[in-house]
Amino acid sequence: MNSFSNETFYGQRGKLGLIVPPTNTVNEAEWNEALPKGVTLHVTRMPLHADSSSESGRKALYADIEKSASDLAQAGLSAIAYGCTAGSMVQPIDQLSDFMSEISGVPSVTTAASIVHAMQALNIDNISIATPYHDALNMHEVEFLAASGINTTKISGLGIGSGGPHEYIQIARTPVNIIKDHILSVDHPDADALLISCTDFPVLGLISDLEEELGKPVITSNQATFWATLRAASIEDRFQHLGRLLADC
Repeated sequence: MNSFSNETFYGQRGKLGLIVPPTNTVNEAEWNEALPKGVTLHVTRMPLHADSSSESGRKALYADIEKSASDLAQAGLSAIAYGCTAGSMVQPIDQLSDFMSEISGVPSVTTAASIVHAMQALNIDNISIATPYHDALNMHEVEFLAASGINTTKISGLGIGSGGPHEYIQIARTPVNIIKDHILSVDHPDADALLISCTDFPVLGLISDLEEELGKPVITSNQATFWATLRAASIEDRFQHLGRLLADC
């Protein structure tokens, strides 16, 4: 028997747009696992822009963002997210999302800004950070967060990408036991929370256990961006299995 009725349609509560880098296979999967009933996800891919500090790098980033956000907006979305941590670390932190909102006419967020706003919502000043990245990208993230008043007590990466962007596809393939051991090794007693950075790092299912084991909030790139996108879409659902951020804020 067909379970659909004539009154059923997809996304009746909201439609979320998501922009991810070409190799990313985790962000979309984790969001589909977490979506509340009545909310749908609509995804497009965009070249990765790891260099957003130079004039040419920023120009290329904004050109691609303009096209991707404009294309997604045609689907009548409730909110749009740029799901890339490294590619969205620009200052001022809301400049890129404001640009997306302006050209698309849809409330928009970025991962890097979402992480900062999540820290602010949880009153977190000091963090430790686990990433899959190489040292240069880690230091860029430390500097980005420091500009927003967030102090990094410890950061460590798995070194992926040190040989070039072609390595990034390995991030999503990292075994879960290696990921968890890496995360636990980064915890620091002076950190108010632990940040797991990168939207292609498969860690959503680890959040609850890690928070219980560490006794502090755990924030991930995908979780923070999901939270910010839902709130931008005026969806106020709370979740008990995705960490304190989505349970309390």
